[in-house]
Amino acid sequence: MIHHPLTNHETAQYLARHKQKYLLMKRSPERLNGEKNWKEDQMHTKQALRELGVTPSTITDAQKRQFDEQGYIIVENVLTSEDCERMRGAFELIHAKERENGGHEVHVEPGARRISNIFNKTDAFDKCLWIPEVLAVSAHALGEIKVHGANLRDPVKGYGHQDLHVDVPKKFVDDWWVVNSMVMFDNMTLDNGPTRIVPGSHYWAPINVPYVNIGDWEPAPLTPEEAVRIPKDLSAPYPGEVLVEAPAGSVIICNSSMWHAGTLKKTDKPRRMLHLTYTRRDLPQQLLQLDYLTPELYSRMTPVQRYLLEIEPPKPGDGIARQPKKEHKGWWN
Repeated sequence: MIHHPLTNHETAQYLARHKQKYLLMKRSPERLNGEKNWKEDQMHTKQALRELGVTPSTITDAQKRQFDEQGYIIVENVLTSEDCERMRGAFELIHAKERENGGHEVHVEPGARRISNIFNKTDAFDKCLWIPEVLAVSAHALGEIKVHGANLRDPVKGYGHQDLHVDVPKKFVDDWWVVNSMVMFDNMTLDNGPTRIVPGSHYWAPINVPYVNIGDWEPAPLTPEEAVRIPKDLSAPYPGEVLVEAPAGSVIICNSSMWHAGTLKKTDKPRRMLHLTYTRRDLPQQLLQLDYLTPELYSRMTPVQRYLLEIEPPKPGDGIARQPKKEHKGWWN
């Protein structure tokens, strides 16, 4: 069943009721018995991750070093074969209903089967939200984190090749904005459109930034060293690039400032995956979860999970960070 979002008025009423219930649950008996100066406990990423079982040892020093130096790691067996089968089935069920309209909440992509707003439509993909290694790497790179976007994608045979690009800009050398995790429900192989990456390029100047993600960023003048790195043909193979292969059930965790691109899919077999992105809490979500929130999603999430999805109502004066409205060109994920 596809769940339908509430209207703005219904959302406000629903969240107000549940916010009050949540605040009462957070109070101790002493506070409920009359303490006047009680404040809501303040959640933060480290606390949230600890409650989800993510600790400093969730990822090894070698994994941290590889991610820092090369811009990506691959972790296998984060999903079981049963998980992958269930998620493939949910993909097909929702796509059969949405078809050419799939992904419309974010972007309809010619040449790819897409689905967005997935957590409000089914609980089949919830496990992907709490993959410990994804959370650990995202917090390691970004600090205070929240879900940015979640888009299912399966390129069509004969499509998928892209120019080299980065997903987001940066204002200084290690100004990381987004971590993109590609959760594989099918194998990623050399003939089904593997992602090509340039290890270490996340420290280089941003290249071919999608227009919709530029924000207030202004590119700095390139140094001679930076200029010589940029190829004349962004669609051509780049020296030192890697074509990523990964089995179903694995996750490819990437710094979104790394140079990368899709490649041509040469087979009819599905290559279904989830692009799950986390961003800093000071930056806007790709899909504002509150705009599409259903009672089903809110009710099945714990307070910690709501915090990371950013589906609790904002406090007075906080406001909500939103992406600026721009034409849908140069989309990614």
